[in-house]
Amino acid sequence: MVTPGQLPPATRTDPPILDHDIDGITTGALGDLAPEPGWPRPVLLDADLLILITGGHGSAELDFRALPCRPGALLRARPGQVLRCLGPQLDATVVSWSTGTLSGLDVDLDAVPAYRQLAGEDEDAVISEVTQLTVDAERHAGVPAATALLRHQLAVLLLRLALLSGESGHASRPETDTFQRLRRELERGYQRTRRVEDYAARIGCSVRTLTRACLAVTGRSAKQVIDDRVALQACRLLAATDEPVGRIGRWLGFPEPTNFGRFFSREVGVSPGAFRAAREQPLPAGVVRPRPIRPGGRLPATYAG
Repeated sequence: MVTPGQLPPATRTDPPILDHDIDGITTGALGDLAPEPGWPRPVLLDADLLILITGGHGSAELDFRALPCRPGALLRARPGQVLRCLGPQLDATVVSWSTGTLSGLDVDLDAVPAYRQLAGEDEDAVISEVTQLTVDAERHAGVPAATALLRHQLAVLLLRLALLSGESGHASRPETDTFQRLRRELERGYQRTRRVEDYAARIGCSVRTLTRACLAVTGRSAKQVIDDRVALQACRLLAATDEPVGRIGRWLGFPEPTNFGRFFSREVGVSPGAFRAAREQPLPAGVVRPRPIRPGGRLPATYAG
């Protein structure tokens, strides 16, 4: 997690501190992710996570989307997202892995859904695999030969979840390929430019082609997709850090605080200061939320905000 008062680097590869760690794969409990009891505000994540709810009822806010949590609920969170879990005695098993852990294994992380309520045989299979991975991580801590075992166990778990999502193995349309290329370029460049022309040039297509791809995949124009990504990052930093609003704006490419304030208010619906002031409150129904740039593993429509 990011220490309050610091802006995150462009890329974080350090996993959260959990109970057991074998070569980048860690396991632990839900409380290990929160710097303070009760999750008083969202936490900025710096590793890939799978969170399997094992007890209690409550909700999780993943990038400002409220998701119901009860036993069998599974969340897949990514580095850079913000997370807060709310609920009396909400328990979960957490599996975390760092960049490069799955290198060489044929796993499409974009096909793993961000949220799923498991049931029946699917729930039994996932619980069994998460439990075995956790047991092996504890039993073989410090054993070099266990690295391959845990990597393959994690890969099998993620492949199973991708199959459950119903999105693995589908033929990719040209528009989807173009949109995914934009997403990758946007992650590298959203701090430096918000011009559609710049991204079209990097991808090697026309502005019209890029806009058509974004409309086909998200229903929003390329300009809107780019602004959505910048607004989402602003919300993450306002909610999870204590950085001054002006510095966050400069980090996102707004030299003048007033320009950042106008942009944020237009995209999110409230001022940066008002958004930050409300960060310690659970999300009320109907609140204006920033739009995420959804990867292949989309939230179900019910929870898409």
